[in-house]
Amino acid sequence: MTYPNWLSQRAYLTGNQLALSFGKNEWTFSEVNELALDYAGKLAHFGITQHSRVALLSKSNAEAVFVIYGCMQIGCEMVMLNERLAGAELAYQLEDAGVDRVFADAELIEKVAGAQPVSFDELKLAKPAVFPLKTEWAKQQTISIMYTSGTTGNPKGVRQTAENHFSSAVSSALNLGVSPDDVWLCTVPLFHISGFSILMRSLVYGMGVRLYGKFDAAVCADELSKGQVTHSSMVGVMLEQVLREIEQRELRVSPRFKQILAGGGPVPVSYLQRAEAHGIQVLQTYGMTETSSQTTTLQTADAKTKLGSAGKPLFLYQVKIDGAQAAGEHGEILIRGPQVTPGYIGQFKDRPVLVDGWLATGDIGYLDAEGFLFVVDRRSDLIVSGGENVYPAEIEKVLMAHPAVREAGVCGMPDDRWGEVPAAFVVLDAGETAEQLPAFCRSQLAGYKVPKTFRVVGSLPRSASNKLLRRELKKWL
Repeated sequence: MTYPNWLSQRAYLTGNQLALSFGKNEWTFSEVNELALDYAGKLAHFGITQHSRVALLSKSNAEAVFVIYGCMQIGCEMVMLNERLAGAELAYQLEDAGVDRVFADAELIEKVAGAQPVSFDELKLAKPAVFPLKTEWAKQQTISIMYTSGTTGNPKGVRQTAENHFSSAVSSALNLGVSPDDVWLCTVPLFHISGFSILMRSLVYGMGVRLYGKFDAAVCADELSKGQVTHSSMVGVMLEQVLREIEQRELRVSPRFKQILAGGGPVPVSYLQRAEAHGIQVLQTYGMTETSSQTTTLQTADAKTKLGSAGKPLFLYQVKIDGAQAAGEHGEILIRGPQVTPGYIGQFKDRPVLVDGWLATGDIGYLDAEGFLFVVDRRSDLIVSGGENVYPAEIEKVLMAHPAVREAGVCGMPDDRWGEVPAAFVVLDAGETAEQLPAFCRSQLAGYKVPKTFRVVGSLPRSASNKLLRRELKKWL
């Protein structure tokens, strides 16, 4: 089975609809399609064909979108490089992926200088060559490749196919609904699955994307108030900063704004309650690079009664807990469905993704009696203290409910008696101290879960998608 070329089909169906806005510029789907065809010709000028694998290193901007879409018109595979990585980290990924060409923003090109990259400026000036347009895409055609964050060992290059992206978009639409005037506020990186999937939804739905180069809480608060956007994707720390802007500036959120999809780990219930007070519906989601974005999402009707849950699986997917015999039992989250990657590339290409048809996520969670998923923590972040399992995310949620705490991160610290004990790093409001935090934690947590040390820091280590990097906290110890 094949899909029609999404860009051509979307331009044909709703060519006059808003496709993209960046800064003061806007483009319709017809205009985006024409630009993508032009960029495809320029890529062909450098020898790129449907059999090529190219690497893209860019900030989130309109030109990056046009290059991505140009690659899709040709049908080549795209390795999406993280602009925040060091040169040595990028070199590993380029070698592992065995790319044919590297295309990069002029300001980032030094990071990949050894790979003889082509700058976007060179690409833009190239004379387009004739190329065979991919009018149909095979379901198993690899569109994007993204490297996992590599919490253990070397990062793995994850393939994401046309079927992966399409099933993700369709399943999300069946949950959220689709309206012709929807516009998604995108402040998450395009090289990350959270940002890339917004572009894929745009093509499948005919939905506009309001793109920003980076996250800015004040800008996001303005966008939610102006009424030009209807959806956004954020992680917990981003949501809290936007809520703080809205509260401090006494802004009114536009009734046109519908939902925020919150991923990247459990969101504190206090954040969800604050958002609700401003008329912002926050739907927690759960997914990963290997599942091409969401696998579960809390439905609108359940948002109030299941606070803290990541919801039920989207329509085409299945989720179970490894070894669980009853509701509420903790175990590794297993996933099955057409959104799951068919495999890895490079040194991990022979590693099986599925065991008996299921993807083992490495995350710990449980299903309640009604089948709602609650994500507890990363298995690799688990603290075992005196034989008891301690989940950092549980402690972080308690800490972030304290009015003085803006951010919190918890990791395991070696201990001669207990093996490991929790250690907390907190970002506090100006003028506040950590003196009240031990007692606050003891009032809500078992004694062995209370951090044995509280360190006040200016900021916490985060990935490009604003996920907390607990492995970096361990280095700080």
